[in-house]
Amino acid sequence: MAETTTVTTVWTTDQVMALAPDSSAQRAARGLTGDRAWLETGLSAGEDIDPTLWGLCQGSDSMPYQTAVDLTGPAFKCTCPSRKSPCKHALGLLLRWSSGAVPEAVAPSWASAWQASRAARANRAAAVAPPPEENRNPGTSTASRSAPSEKAQARRADRIAGGLEELDRWLADQARAGLAGAGRDAAAWDNMIARLVDAQAASAAGILRRTTAVMDSPERLLGELARLHLLVGGYRRLADLPEELAASVRMRVGVPIATEAVLAGPPVRDRWQVHGVRDEIEDQLTVRRAWLRGAGSHRPLIILSFAVAGQALPVDLLPGTELDADVCLYPGGQPARALIARRHAPPERMHAVAGGAGIEANLRAHAEALAADPWLDFWPMALDAVCPVRDGNGWALADASGAALPLDPAAGEPWRLVAVTGGRFATVTGEWSAAGLRPLGVWSDDRLVRL
Repeated sequence: MAETTTVTTVWTTDQVMALAPDSSAQRAARGLTGDRAWLETGLSAGEDIDPTLWGLCQGSDSMPYQTAVDLTGPAFKCTCPSRKSPCKHALGLLLRWSSGAVPEAVAPSWASAWQASRAARANRAAAVAPPPEENRNPGTSTASRSAPSEKAQARRADRIAGGLEELDRWLADQARAGLAGAGRDAAAWDNMIARLVDAQAASAAGILRRTTAVMDSPERLLGELARLHLLVGGYRRLADLPEELAASVRMRVGVPIATEAVLAGPPVRDRWQVHGVRDEIEDQLTVRRAWLRGAGSHRPLIILSFAVAGQALPVDLLPGTELDADVCLYPGGQPARALIARRHAPPERMHAVAGGAGIEANLRAHAEALAADPWLDFWPMALDAVCPVRDGNGWALADASGAALPLDPAAGEPWRLVAVTGGRFATVTGEWSAAGLRPLGVWSDDRLVRL
């Protein structure tokens, strides 16, 4: 187990509530912040245990519920019958801690046993991983057990190539027929999307699926179809492309890369700030995009999580916190997609927003990223000294020079952002796309307020 020290950083109420699986869990947790329900609480940290909140909460059963939170993960344990994770008791315990109501104390045996079992599972997982020298040399002959065979890769490549060739013919048909009536035959679009899925080009299918949202704008529709045509051409010429661009093409088409192969790459250590998290539903799948930026390097990263209906998404990345960690990068793509390989300490509250810049600088960074990866859909921005304004075209973020970025209308009216800024200039983090900027956080009173 990693060495730890006493935890002095406390999360804000917003950060705790961001962990809740739904609004009902938030409401129930607020009712557990007082002293009446808790028989005992404590915070334990030391060389033999990761920072752990624990408590005994009297519920409807005769025996109190044993509730614990590993702050490094975070990870949760509770003996209550709730299927939600975290449950209201874990959230209530975190809220008490955030208000300073949890003292430092030695962990009881049941909390220590839970942490010991988690450490044992982590050690077993580490035991089956490649040795460190192989982890740092992706060119070694040791192959991941989940990596497909060469024959399987060749078969998949043939299926993808066939699906993309069919897509290119279909794109040409759309151009000849005229884009004004492109949305009239929805079945034809659905069939083409299904064909790409069958061809194992799932990411290309996702691009085409998202294209259906811009049917009412012939200009944007033409641009999206042109991107798909460019993707087909890139896949045809994979062998001739620079390796980084070829990796981007594979990723945008949907060629998978094993987690073990990513973790075998060289780790990149920094204090990674969580600037925002956004969830979207894509074809009955919940996709979570967590935007990180290095406090030292200012490098932007994206960490993706997926969950089918009924599954809970991980809650280990809280906006407004930063973590000292090693990350391993997927090849290709802008910004780099990453996996967290190792955490060196529990997450702490951010003290400032790293990488903040003006509107023009953020747009230049986006243009450079787009030149390297023409299929880029989203780009993280950290905008210094901007405030929300409203005109005849809708809402925007403007700076003192008069430069402005339109806000994504699909995000709704930005009243929370307006209330927090109060007409003053502030640093805003967000996600930029063709639809506009979607604010995700605003820096106020020395903390990042989630939007």
